[in-house]
Amino acid sequence: MRAHGTLTKWNDDRGFGFITPAAHGDEIFVHISAFPKHAGRPQINELLSYETEVGPEGKMRAVRIMRPGQDAARTRSRSNERREHGAGFLASALMMLAVIVIGVAAYKHFGIATPVLTNSSPTTNSRIAAPAATFAPASPAATLSSPTTSFRCDGRTRCGQMTSCAEAKYFLQHCPGTEMDGDGDGVPCEQQWCAWP
Repeated sequence: MRAHGTLTKWNDDRGFGFITPAAHGDEIFVHISAFPKHAGRPQINELLSYETEVGPEGKMRAVRIMRPGQDAARTRSRSNERREHGAGFLASALMMLAVIVIGVAAYKHFGIATPVLTNSSPTTNSRIAAPAATFAPASPAATLSSPTTSFRCDGRTRCGQMTSCAEAKYFLQHCPGTEMDGDGDGVPCEQQWCAWP
């Protein structure tokens, strides 16, 4: 049966002491081995919960000590750590969400950098004659082939993404990576938009 008492005597060098029961009575011997491991050294006037059993010399001794004050403090500490960890995770998640929202807003406002190919002048060395790529930001005011053209390179590359022959021709002439002229004759989307008469 579990009882309660106060540690009234303790010899730290020899690792034993005596508990005075709360219900009054004789002091009860207690050895350091009865305390929980890693709980720190026992303290005089510390409240303890314990069970008793008869020792090898036939005298009662306290065993399976519980330290209610330290256990409660440890529980509060673990609870605070969990709360702080949860708050830190929430702050990190909110920070990531804010970065994503700002990134999306910036993308919608400024657009993305679109590669614009310009042909270099032919040279005798074919390895140097490859087109040089320069990057310019996509914007509504981009330079177009004619003043009335309202098309702009926006990442579309296939015929199924076009809405007219004029748009397909513009993309073929001005936008890199298009896949709309399978036979290489300079006329895009012949089966969908730019069919020969």
